[in-house]
Amino acid sequence: MKNNIFINKYVMACAIAIVITLVGFICMSTLPIEQYPNIAPPTVRVSTSYTGADANTIMKSVVQPLEENINGVPGMTYITSSASASGDVSIQVYFEQGTDPDIAAVNVQNRVSRATALLPAEVTKVGVQVMKQQSNILHIGALKSVDGKYDADFIANYIDINVRPRLMRITGVGDVMALGNTYALRIWLKPDVMAQYGLEPNDVFAAIGGQSFVAATGSLGEQSENAYQYSMEYKGTLKRLRSSTTSCCVQATAVTCCA
Repeated sequence: MKNNIFINKYVMACAIAIVITLVGFICMSTLPIEQYPNIAPPTVRVSTSYTGADANTIMKSVVQPLEENINGVPGMTYITSSASASGDVSIQVYFEQGTDPDIAAVNVQNRVSRATALLPAEVTKVGVQVMKQQSNILHIGALKSVDGKYDADFIANYIDINVRPRLMRITGVGDVMALGNTYALRIWLKPDVMAQYGLEPNDVFAAIGGQSFVAATGSLGEQSENAYQYSMEYKGTLKRLRSSTTSCCVQATAVTCCA
């Protein structure tokens, strides 16, 4: 059996150990240290909604045109999409590790602009949102009134006015999503009555939109020789709606979180 060189020549063994230790200290000083390292690939989320359409219609009229134009964006690795029966559309575009999220979001926005003319008018009116964020949930929380003094409507309004803006100002937060319904107007239609009057759901939407809009009404006496002018005002949009939101969710640029 051969003798161990590190036992017979202990001076050389100590020298090798010292060199390894020095190299380790040098490497440790040059390695980057981050609280949240970039492990997950950069992701850009494209979202919109098509109210009243089923999942199959959404996939054909909304998701397919968007995917065809987004596919092939520089740095993209793969793309996933989903459509719900409530009309919500979500497309996740994943990029190579090290890709600048800001540049990736701009490139995706340019591709989405190409597909705008191919989308239904209802989707174009709502708009297509492009955000750099991850779909994973980092934190979920809920707000409630312990003594029962405030109802769900008050809490939902408090979240929209006070909590959501402050969370959006936190560095790294990409979006704040409410887990529930915000203030909205819900209308139940009677098919038999609508058939008697020859009406369609679009007619109801147009009637509601005509009664609730914001526009410049102008002023009286602007082009006349009168010394006074009177700016006309009107009530504007609806103010009293029904809501039942009690919680909210936050989405970050690197990770999705809720609070």
